Amino acid sequence: MDRRSFIKLGSIAGASVAITTGLAGCVSTKKPQDNASFTHGVASGDPLHNSVILWTRALPETSTPSAYILWEVSTSKDFNTLVASDIAEAKQSRDFTVKIDVTGLAPATRYYYRFKSANNVSQVGTTLTLPKENVSQVTFGVFSCSNYPAGFFTPYADAATQQDIDFVLHLGDYIYEYNGEGYATEHAKELGRTFADDNDTELYTLEDYRKRYALYRTDQGLLDLHQAKPFIVVWDDHEITNDTYIDGAENHQEDEGDFYARRAAAVQAYYEWLPIRPTFGESRLEIYRQFTFGNLVDLYMLDTRVLARDKQLAYSDFRDPDATNSKAFDLAGFTKAISAPERGLLGHAQRTWLNTAMNDSKAKWQVLGQQLLVGRMMFPASIFNGLPFEQIPAHVHVLANSKRRKLAGEKISAEEEQLLAAAMPYNLDAWDGYPVEREQLLTAIQQLNKPVIALAGDTHNAWHNTLTLQDGTAVATELATSSVSSPGMEHYLKMDAATAKVMAEDLSVLIDDLEYCNLHQRGYLTVSFTEKQAVATWRYVDTIKSTSASTVTSHEFVVNGA
Repeated sequence: MDRRSFIKLGSIAGASVAITTGLAGCVSTKKPQDNASFTHGVASGDPLHNSVILWTRALPETSTPSAYILWEVSTSKDFNTLVASDIAEAKQSRDFTVKIDVTGLAPATRYYYRFKSANNVSQVGTTLTLPKENVSQVTFGVFSCSNYPAGFFTPYADAATQQDIDFVLHLGDYIYEYNGEGYATEHAKELGRTFADDNDTELYTLEDYRKRYALYRTDQGLLDLHQAKPFIVVWDDHEITNDTYIDGAENHQEDEGDFYARRAAAVQAYYEWLPIRPTFGESRLEIYRQFTFGNLVDLYMLDTRVLARDKQLAYSDFRDPDATNSKAFDLAGFTKAISAPERGLLGHAQRTWLNTAMNDSKAKWQVLGQQLLVGRMMFPASIFNGLPFEQIPAHVHVLANSKRRKLAGEKISAEEEQLLAAAMPYNLDAWDGYPVEREQLLTAIQQLNKPVIALAGDTHNAWHNTLTLQDGTAVATELATSSVSSPGMEHYLKMDAATAKVMAEDLSVLIDDLEYCNLHQRGYLTVSFTEKQAVATWRYVDTIKSTSASTVTSHEFVVNGA
């Protein structure tokens, strides 16, 4: 076994057993003996039709390596009707986090749970098991990209109050690994969202990642949502480090230690702090898994980031720094590289699993819960020729007006035609940078003859795309959520709200498969499924600079299930 494989497979080496199993119908008469505080709320996740993961953190009030606490599950909020209870150990080797896999539960049933120490009782959490059959409706709340110093997690707080949301899907970037002086920290001090001195650097070690999770889990909006709804989660890159791929990352340099050791630490902290059931075991990187909502929805949570992704391409790699023309671009070399048949995100094993599961599915809707935009986001190539960021919106507006005139039947100039015809993917980190595997995925979806919706996060902006094959055949729908707090395109292009609205309209004209986008507001997405349709609603909050926020705008789209 080579060193890389050893570190990957041994990421939790020496750690204690991750999950305690509890069985419905078994009620313990034991009482907790240790004093401990429940410092980071409660959470539940990875619900199945007969089980769910329960989570808390129990910090002993003395310097001991563990504390024994009691967990309880009930069908009544007052806990007069206990379904199950038992003693569990909060171990220092697991950062005092506790995860219980309660089995033998009833389908489509709401349960209440709590934890007790000798001197404290946790908050009461609410969770829900998956329906098993005859499902008429289910609603997901979809989230991505919560950055602590950027602002308060008010989209989480808003969703916690929405009774129609059954399950929360988090598509990654639950935390960020950056230090406290760079990205998205402009307002951190005034908001009181800075990092502690012992966690103010970039994250490298297990202790670093653990402390960052602990900080994030002090945000009241996130605490409230975890307490109110079961989560189904998957990681993106910032749970490890920016632009992670199979054997490295953009934000990992040689002088920052061993990448595999860093990744192992990040993965261990992720499994400790999230209410996730490790289907393949915590010592492996496979996180993809399936959730079946009766005969209505099959949800496939995918990993397009850590397990099998080949290194991202960069346009800068194909420019000749010594050329007389500084804009010289090796188009032939770029085309060959991006079209390489072996380049991929999912990898053969995950793609085979997904194709088999979708083909075997008896559910009406097939839903992909993954990180990245699948749609063909082809931006005008002229913006890549050194155009200053702040000039891009005006340039895009001119081109969009040219296309509007053309669509209206007006003759436009040869120069305008040329500018409109030249387009390039704006984000090679997304599926646009892996077109061969995307075509394989979309071809498999076409052959299903089932309605498919791909969910996405990552970009910090909201998008709705029609997913098409290279020949233009429409095969699926893409719904991408805005970020919880991370800044979006309005930040990078220095746009005010009015300019961002105009550019969003312009992009929908210029990009053939783009139906809608929002480039400047923070929020989340809900998708409500019935047999006949899926209703997507993008909800946006009025502020992340205060904990007092409300929904100010929303946009709705209906996907027909015929």
